[in-house]
Amino acid sequence: MEWLSNTLKVPDVALQSAALERQMQLTKPPGSLGRLEDVAVRLSAMQGSEKPSAEKINITIFAADHGVVAAGVSAFPQEVTVQMVANFSAGGAAISVLAKTLGASLQVVDVGTVTDPGTMPGVISRRAGHGTGNLHKQDAMTSEQLAIAMNAGREAVLQAKEMAADLFIGGDMGIGNTTPAAAIACALLGADPVDLAGPGTGLDAEGVSHKAQVLQQALQRYEGLESEPLKVLRCLGGFEIAALTGAYISCAQQGLPVLVDGYITTAAALVAVKLQPGVKDWLIFSHRSAEPGHKAMLEALDAEPLLDMGMRLGEGSGAATAVPMLRVACDLHNGMATFADAGVAEG
Repeated sequence: MEWLSNTLKVPDVALQSAALERQMQLTKPPGSLGRLEDVAVRLSAMQGSEKPSAEKINITIFAADHGVVAAGVSAFPQEVTVQMVANFSAGGAAISVLAKTLGASLQVVDVGTVTDPGTMPGVISRRAGHGTGNLHKQDAMTSEQLAIAMNAGREAVLQAKEMAADLFIGGDMGIGNTTPAAAIACALLGADPVDLAGPGTGLDAEGVSHKAQVLQQALQRYEGLESEPLKVLRCLGGFEIAALTGAYISCAQQGLPVLVDGYITTAAALVAVKLQPGVKDWLIFSHRSAEPGHKAMLEALDAEPLLDMGMRLGEGSGAATAVPMLRVACDLHNGMATFADAGVAEG
């Protein structure tokens, strides 16, 4: 995985300044469109274009299973993961509908479900194993499996770049994956599992308490890893989280803006930024998840999401929901008249 240390691209500072100047000249009081202005300016710098765009969207869902489900941390059975892969393929999932609505390309990458789904339309096999190891008893994955998963993320981004995508959205599917996401956050932020363990797919209070205990047992095996994000990912993560981490680093290397989804994808973003701090310049955070641990990760990344709608589905659904806002921001930036164009007196 030598590519992990490759040079990252840097957003175009000159175009960012030009975009800010244009916002000051548009027929409105400066700042009156709030964060719509900020998003347009950031996209202009990221894309190296005077006219930013959010029309060509690539959505890639990474699917995998987790051995820690055996510890009773999920309200849903593990077979749901591969069943949802089939649902994505058939077009019946929330992200499938959203992708169709947005005119976005959608693909699913199987990086390690317990049951191999076989050949399905729109599903790519890049399997690192039959689910991860049970993280509170053993390492989640080997170094070889970590490489396979992270390379799968990189490959997806290279394809998106080849397709001239304006924006990359990574989604996740994996029953039990809020547990490795919380484990990663606890390990990298020094947080207490009691504070970050959440309901996931619908655990009650007793289930959340048990989940926190499982996390505590796992973290006791891996003390002092705050400065070793790659080891945290290997020992406590999931194949889909590793793939997302690889994707985000690759996006920064390729100069492709990322719209980050929710809890699971933010855990991957946290690892990516810990590995390569410059990755953060390429991340736009779409929404605030209802999972309690998401707040801690967002604060650590100094990130303010665009939306707060109580969503916690995953799949990239929160990011897809935010795309129309980005499109409006671009249309306003590109299409509004300046004071000079419209013959309107400036303030």
